[in-house]
Amino acid sequence: MTIAVIAVSIYACKEDNSAEIAYEKEQAEIVEEEKILEFGFDINNYIVKRDTIKSGDSFGEIMQRYNIGYPNIFQIAEVTKDTFDIRKLHPGRPFTLLYSKESEKDSLPSPSTFIYQPNQEEYVVIGLKDSIHAYTSKKPITYVEKTATGIIESSISKTLEDKGLSQRLAYKMADEIYAWTIDFRRLQKGDRFKVIYTDKYIDDTIYAGIQNVKAAYFEHNGDSLYAFKFQTDSIKGIVDYFNEDAKNLRRAFLKAPVQFSRISSRYNLKRRIAHYGYRVKAHRGTDFAAPNGTPIMATASGTVTKSSYGSGNGKYVKIRHNATYETQYLHMSRRNVKVGEFVKQGDIIGYVGNTGSSSGNHVCYRFWKNGKEVDPFKQKLPEAMPISDSLKVKYLDYIKPIRQQLDNIFFLEGDPIQPENSITEDTNTDIK
Repeated sequence: MTIAVIAVSIYACKEDNSAEIAYEKEQAEIVEEEKILEFGFDINNYIVKRDTIKSGDSFGEIMQRYNIGYPNIFQIAEVTKDTFDIRKLHPGRPFTLLYSKESEKDSLPSPSTFIYQPNQEEYVVIGLKDSIHAYTSKKPITYVEKTATGIIESSISKTLEDKGLSQRLAYKMADEIYAWTIDFRRLQKGDRFKVIYTDKYIDDTIYAGIQNVKAAYFEHNGDSLYAFKFQTDSIKGIVDYFNEDAKNLRRAFLKAPVQFSRISSRYNLKRRIAHYGYRVKAHRGTDFAAPNGTPIMATASGTVTKSSYGSGNGKYVKIRHNATYETQYLHMSRRNVKVGEFVKQGDIIGYVGNTGSSSGNHVCYRFWKNGKEVDPFKQKLPEAMPISDSLKVKYLDYIKPIRQQLDNIFFLEGDPIQPENSITEDTNTDIK
């Protein structure tokens, strides 16, 4: 009987001990969950101060403001120069300072870490104490695939607005996907579309816009127009949209080198100008008026042959696209490419300005065919490069499940956007 009592007591102790261990483990897990991680640091362990770069601020001035002495500033600059150029601090961008909890006891506390965010995704960490070091990293990025449908009542912009969808979808469909097959100014009531696209989120909470459109379907004028995104050149990174028969949906040239602009002066060999006494002064370009600083895009892929300045042209860029076509972009405020660079259609090559012989902010767009300047709007421009025979089979196999996905999306007005899939990109690693 005594032995049995002892055994029961030992067993009870073991039971009690197990419960205690389980409780401690549970409490440890709770503590672990309460960690607030930001930039790879548990913020609970620090005193945190946040600020933004002011106009005229330098790294040295910021450090002195927060009690880092000049000798240390020089050492920090030397040690970190291969990782981050401290001169490249932009006004309005945020920075964070981390202080150790022990620094509260100091009369002039100084931070242990400086964190600068040049953009929404990236951040630079500079350790200011002990072993000075620096590294760049990125916040975790999540891509969420979504689908949407719409039926046109008046315009695609209004349709998207009514459904709470991004206007970026309208731009992508009108200017990137269907620019050469649908005139979006003449959409008809009852036209409808489906789209599969990817939204981008930073840290799971910050919406960073539409990453890309994977596929689309548009019914217009009784035609059914499919579009599938496909990379045709992995080396140059060339991506196009093709239909279900592998036909490229775009032409080799964009309609205009700037978005949301108006033509202020057309190609006209008999133009008379009041400033010159109404004498005939040929205008061999097309002027697109736009605000100063508006991005200028290459209208087609090609190689930059000139990036220079002329008294008449101002700052300008010239691109050779192939043996037949060349384009030129005049009066830039700033050039963004150098001679010899290969640019893709849509790449930003400069910004609208008023340099050279110019009477206002615009870009003069000039177009050569076989060495002769011509009016691009009167040319039968070629289609973009078709898919090669070797890629066509791969493309048709690739789009089969995507087309099935599109076909299985039903036109139901008022339906919420349904996430199809999400992928988190592990970007919280040092970039060496």
